[in-house]
Amino acid sequence: MMQALGESIFDVLYLSFVLVTGIQLLRARTSPLVTRAGLMAVLLGGGDAFHLIPRMWALWTTGLEANAALLGAGKAITSVTMTVFYVLLYFIWREYYGMGKQKPLTWTMLGLAALRIALCLLPQNQWLSAQPPLSYGIARNIPFAAMGVIIIVLFARQARRAGDGVFRYMPLAVALSFGFYAPVVLFSATAPAVGMLMIPKTLAYVWVVVMCKKLYRKDQKGERRQ
Repeated sequence: MMQALGESIFDVLYLSFVLVTGIQLLRARTSPLVTRAGLMAVLLGGGDAFHLIPRMWALWTTGLEANAALLGAGKAITSVTMTVFYVLLYFIWREYYGMGKQKPLTWTMLGLAALRIALCLLPQNQWLSAQPPLSYGIARNIPFAAMGVIIIVLFARQARRAGDGVFRYMPLAVALSFGFYAPVVLFSATAPAVGMLMIPKTLAYVWVVVMCKKLYRKDQKGERRQ
Protein backbone atom coordinates (compact mmCIF):
# COMPACT_ATOMS: atom_id res chain seq x y z
CA MET A 1 0.00 0.00 0.00
CA MET A 2 2.78 2.44 0.89
CA GLN A 3 4.61 1.71 -2.36
CA ALA A 4 1.44 2.25 -4.36
CA LEU A 5 0.68 5.51 -2.57
CA GLY A 6 4.23 6.86 -2.78
CA GLU A 7 4.72 5.99 -6.43
CA SER A 8 1.28 7.28 -7.40
CA ILE A 9 1.85 10.67 -5.77
CA PHE A 10 5.27 11.00 -7.37
CA ASP A 11 4.05 9.90 -10.82
CA VAL A 12 1.00 12.17 -10.81
CA LEU A 13 3.10 15.17 -9.79
CA TYR A 14 5.74 14.36 -12.40
CA LEU A 15 3.32 13.81 -15.28
CA SER A 16 1.28 16.88 -14.34
CA PHE A 17 4.32 19.15 -14.22
CA VAL A 18 5.86 17.92 -17.47
CA LEU A 19 2.62 17.92 -19.45
CA VAL A 20 1.41 21.27 -18.13
CA THR A 21 4.81 22.84 -18.82
CA GLY A 22 4.87 21.36 -22.31
CA ILE A 23 1.39 22.64 -23.12
CA GLN A 24 2.29 26.09 -21.79
CA LEU A 25 5.32 26.22 -24.06
CA LEU A 26 3.31 25.02 -27.06
CA ARG A 27 0.63 27.64 -26.46
CA ALA A 28 3.19 30.43 -25.92
CA ARG A 29 4.31 30.37 -29.58
CA THR A 30 7.01 32.94 -28.87
CA SER A 31 9.46 31.17 -31.20
CA PRO A 32 9.91 27.89 -33.08
CA LEU A 33 12.53 26.94 -30.49
CA VAL A 34 10.07 27.31 -27.61
CA THR A 35 7.47 25.34 -29.57
CA ARG A 36 9.96 22.54 -30.10
CA ALA A 37 10.78 22.53 -26.39
CA GLY A 38 7.07 22.29 -25.62
CA LEU A 39 6.66 19.39 -28.02
CA MET A 40 9.61 17.66 -26.39
CA ALA A 41 8.09 18.06 -22.91
CA VAL A 42 4.66 16.81 -24.04
CA LEU A 43 6.31 13.84 -25.73
CA LEU A 44 8.22 13.06 -22.54
CA GLY A 45 5.13 13.17 -20.35
CA GLY A 46 2.83 11.52 -22.87
CA GLY A 47 5.27 8.70 -23.53
CA ASP A 48 5.94 8.07 -19.86
CA ALA A 49 2.20 8.04 -19.17
CA PHE A 50 1.89 4.84 -21.22
CA HIS A 51 4.15 3.17 -18.67
CA LEU A 52 3.42 4.99 -15.43
CA ILE A 53 -0.39 4.91 -15.54
CA PRO A 54 -0.51 1.12 -16.06
CA ARG A 55 2.08 0.78 -13.30
CA MET A 56 -0.07 2.76 -10.88
CA TRP A 57 -3.07 0.64 -11.88
CA ALA A 58 -1.10 -2.56 -11.29
CA LEU A 59 0.13 -1.45 -7.87
CA TRP A 60 -3.39 -0.64 -6.71
CA THR A 61 -4.99 -3.79 -8.14
CA THR A 62 -3.55 -7.23 -8.86
CA GLY A 63 0.17 -6.43 -8.80
CA LEU A 64 2.99 -5.92 -11.29
CA GLU A 65 3.44 -9.55 -12.35
CA ALA A 66 -0.25 -9.99 -13.14
CA ASN A 67 -0.10 -6.94 -15.41
CA ALA A 68 3.22 -7.73 -17.09
CA ALA A 69 1.83 -7.51 -20.63
CA LEU A 70 0.26 -4.10 -20.03
CA LEU A 71 3.42 -2.78 -18.38
CA GLY A 72 5.60 -4.20 -21.15
CA ALA A 73 3.53 -2.52 -23.85
CA GLY A 74 3.89 0.76 -22.00
CA LYS A 75 7.65 0.32 -21.76
CA ALA A 76 7.86 -0.34 -25.49
CA ILE A 77 6.00 2.87 -26.28
CA THR A 78 8.10 4.84 -23.82
CA SER A 79 11.29 3.48 -25.40
CA VAL A 80 10.25 4.89 -28.77
CA THR A 81 9.07 8.27 -27.44
CA MET A 82 12.26 8.73 -25.43
CA THR A 83 14.28 8.16 -28.59
CA VAL A 84 12.36 10.91 -30.37
CA PHE A 85 12.81 13.08 -27.26
CA TYR A 86 16.58 13.04 -27.73
CA VAL A 87 16.26 13.78 -31.43
CA LEU A 88 14.23 16.88 -30.56
CA LEU A 89 16.78 17.84 -27.91
CA TYR A 90 19.50 17.59 -30.55
CA PHE A 91 17.58 19.93 -32.87
CA ILE A 92 17.09 22.35 -29.97
CA TRP A 93 20.87 22.36 -29.48
CA ARG A 94 21.45 22.94 -33.18
CA GLU A 95 18.98 25.81 -33.45
CA TYR A 96 19.70 27.48 -30.11
CA TYR A 97 23.43 27.74 -30.72
CA GLY A 98 23.02 28.55 -34.41
CA MET A 99 25.03 25.53 -35.53
CA GLY A 100 23.60 25.26 -39.04
CA LYS A 101 22.49 22.00 -40.60
CA GLN A 102 25.43 19.90 -39.33
CA LYS A 103 24.58 17.22 -41.89
CA PRO A 104 26.99 14.45 -40.80
CA LEU A 105 26.08 14.87 -37.14
CA THR A 106 22.37 15.14 -37.91
CA TRP A 107 22.41 11.96 -39.96
CA THR A 108 24.33 10.23 -37.19
CA MET A 109 21.68 11.15 -34.63
CA LEU A 110 18.85 10.17 -36.96
CA GLY A 111 20.58 6.90 -37.82
CA LEU A 112 21.08 6.01 -34.16
CA ALA A 113 17.45 6.89 -33.45
CA ALA A 114 16.24 4.72 -36.34
CA LEU A 115 18.44 1.84 -35.18
CA ARG A 116 17.18 2.18 -31.62
CA ILE A 117 13.53 2.19 -32.73
CA ALA A 118 14.10 -0.76 -35.07
CA LEU A 119 15.67 -2.74 -32.21
CA CYS A 120 12.76 -1.83 -29.94
CA LEU A 121 10.29 -3.20 -32.49
CA LEU A 122 11.92 -6.62 -32.76
CA PRO A 123 9.67 -9.39 -31.42
CA GLN A 124 12.68 -10.89 -29.63
CA ASN A 125 12.34 -8.13 -27.03
CA GLN A 126 9.35 -10.02 -25.66
CA TRP A 127 7.88 -6.83 -24.26
CA LEU A 128 4.74 -8.58 -23.07
CA SER A 129 6.65 -11.19 -21.09
CA ALA A 130 7.16 -11.02 -17.33
CA GLN A 131 10.85 -11.83 -17.89
CA PRO A 132 12.06 -10.29 -21.17
CA PRO A 133 15.61 -11.21 -22.27
CA LEU A 134 18.36 -9.02 -20.87
CA SER A 135 20.44 -9.33 -24.05
CA TYR A 136 17.89 -7.40 -26.10
CA GLY A 137 17.48 -4.87 -23.32
CA ILE A 138 21.20 -4.16 -23.58
CA ALA A 139 21.24 -4.21 -27.39
CA ARG A 140 18.46 -1.68 -27.86
CA ASN A 141 20.04 0.67 -25.33
CA ILE A 142 23.46 0.79 -27.00
CA PRO A 143 22.40 3.26 -29.74
CA PHE A 144 20.31 5.10 -27.13
CA ALA A 145 23.37 5.53 -24.92
CA ALA A 146 25.37 6.71 -27.93
CA MET A 147 22.75 9.40 -28.54
CA GLY A 148 23.04 10.43 -24.91
CA VAL A 149 26.81 10.71 -25.09
CA ILE A 150 26.57 12.88 -28.20
CA ILE A 151 24.05 15.17 -26.51
CA ILE A 152 26.26 15.47 -23.40
CA VAL A 153 29.34 16.37 -25.44
CA LEU A 154 27.51 18.84 -27.69
CA PHE A 155 25.85 20.79 -24.90
CA ALA A 156 28.94 20.74 -22.69
CA ARG A 157 31.18 22.09 -25.43
CA GLN A 158 28.82 24.73 -26.77
CA ALA A 159 27.46 25.96 -23.42
CA ARG A 160 31.02 26.48 -22.21
CA ARG A 161 32.07 28.35 -25.34
CA ALA A 162 29.00 30.59 -25.31
CA GLY A 163 29.00 31.16 -21.56
CA ASP A 164 25.37 30.10 -21.69
CA GLY A 165 23.27 30.04 -18.54
CA VAL A 166 20.17 28.38 -20.02
CA PHE A 167 21.67 24.98 -20.80
CA ARG A 168 24.75 25.15 -18.60
CA TYR A 169 23.72 22.06 -16.64
CA MET A 170 22.15 20.09 -19.48
CA PRO A 171 25.20 17.77 -19.78
CA LEU A 172 24.96 16.94 -16.08
CA ALA A 173 21.22 16.31 -16.22
CA VAL A 174 21.52 13.97 -19.20
CA ALA A 175 24.53 12.20 -17.67
CA LEU A 176 22.61 11.65 -14.43
CA SER A 177 19.59 10.30 -16.28
CA PHE A 178 21.70 7.70 -18.06
CA GLY A 179 23.74 6.99 -14.94
CA PHE A 180 20.62 6.11 -12.99
CA TYR A 181 19.03 4.26 -15.92
CA ALA A 182 21.94 1.92 -16.73
CA PRO A 183 21.81 -0.10 -13.45
CA VAL A 184 18.05 -0.53 -13.89
CA VAL A 185 18.56 -2.05 -17.33
CA LEU A 186 21.32 -4.35 -16.13
CA PHE A 187 20.19 -5.43 -12.67
CA SER A 188 16.50 -4.73 -12.02
CA ALA A 189 15.45 -8.25 -13.06
CA THR A 190 17.64 -9.84 -10.38
CA ALA A 191 17.58 -6.99 -7.84
CA PRO A 192 14.17 -5.27 -8.00
CA ALA A 193 15.24 -2.62 -5.47
CA VAL A 194 17.50 -1.16 -8.16
CA GLY A 195 14.31 -0.01 -9.87
CA MET A 196 14.12 2.78 -7.30
CA LEU A 197 16.83 4.54 -9.33
CA MET A 198 14.10 5.42 -11.81
CA ILE A 199 13.00 8.13 -9.36
CA PRO A 200 16.22 10.22 -9.54
CA LYS A 201 16.38 9.40 -13.25
CA THR A 202 12.91 10.92 -13.65
CA LEU A 203 13.95 13.97 -11.63
CA ALA A 204 16.86 14.46 -14.04
CA TYR A 205 14.33 14.72 -16.87
CA VAL A 206 12.31 17.21 -14.84
CA TRP A 207 15.51 19.25 -14.67
CA VAL A 208 15.82 19.07 -18.46
CA VAL A 209 12.26 20.40 -18.84
CA VAL A 210 12.96 23.20 -16.34
CA MET A 211 15.97 24.26 -18.41
CA CYS A 212 13.88 24.21 -21.58
CA LYS A 213 11.31 26.43 -19.85
CA LYS A 214 14.06 29.03 -19.50
CA LEU A 215 13.87 29.45 -23.28
CA TYR A 216 10.38 30.89 -22.88
CA ARG A 217 11.48 33.23 -20.10
CA LYS A 218 14.42 34.36 -22.22
CA ASP A 219 12.07 35.11 -25.12
CA GLN A 220 9.84 37.16 -22.82
CA LYS A 221 12.77 39.23 -21.62
CA GLY A 222 13.85 39.74 -25.22
CA GLU A 223 10.40 41.08 -26.13
CA ARG A 224 10.44 43.45 -23.20
CA ARG A 225 13.85 44.79 -24.25
CA GLN A 226 12.44 45.51 -27.67
